[in-house]
Amino acid sequence: MPQKPNPLSSIKVNGPIPAHLARSVIEKTLRAAILDGRIPCGTALRQQDLADLFGVSRMPVREALRQLEAQALLNVIAHKGAVVAPLVQGDAVETYALRILLESEALRLSVPLLTHEDFEQAAGYIDELETEHDYTEIGRLNRLFHMAMYCKAPNRRLLRLVEDGLNEEERFLRFNLEAMGLGKLSQEDHRALLRAVEDRDVERAVKLLEHHLNRGVEVITNYLNSPEAQSRKTSK
Repeated sequence: MPQKPNPLSSIKVNGPIPAHLARSVIEKTLRAAILDGRIPCGTALRQQDLADLFGVSRMPVREALRQLEAQALLNVIAHKGAVVAPLVQGDAVETYALRILLESEALRLSVPLLTHEDFEQAAGYIDELETEHDYTEIGRLNRLFHMAMYCKAPNRRLLRLVEDGLNEEERFLRFNLEAMGLGKLSQEDHRALLRAVEDRDVERAVKLLEHHLNRGVEVITNYLNSPEAQSRKTSK
């Protein structure tokens, strides 16, 4: 019976890693592999295997795994250790309800402090999204656009929680966006949100954000309940 391929074999380590950079290099490398699907959902990441792969002790591996857990990319499960977290599933409504609370507050705090350069950067992400066809890149650009709107919020802990939610959505969109067909609706929402932010109209911006996220949860929930999504889930 053929052995399943080891997901860690897709990770290439170039030479020895300096001790003071080990934690950040391991975290960055694993994060990229989780986001692009090289390390699939449900994969158990064992500390000793990772220490051997990166040529380091288990201490920086343990620290990197803690950081990835804090970003909601890993779950710690009894007897299995660190396991790659699932994509958005049946709890999409609860997930987006929390995102609306967190992102609305981040937007309120950020809008008065955003600069013209921030607006130009956000507009650039929208323009790229209009012409991008690579679903991996679409997920990344969507995250960057939203973070451009929230980036000046002075509450750093809030921003970390917001980015965790966007990371989760990015992973989901990478693997499901083509089947869902969201693209153009998302850009109409993004442009309207940016106009409100440029006008410094906080309340209008928050209402547009809530509408945008509620539209997202409706589409995602309908998709997850569709025969196509169920078929994709059972075939994995």
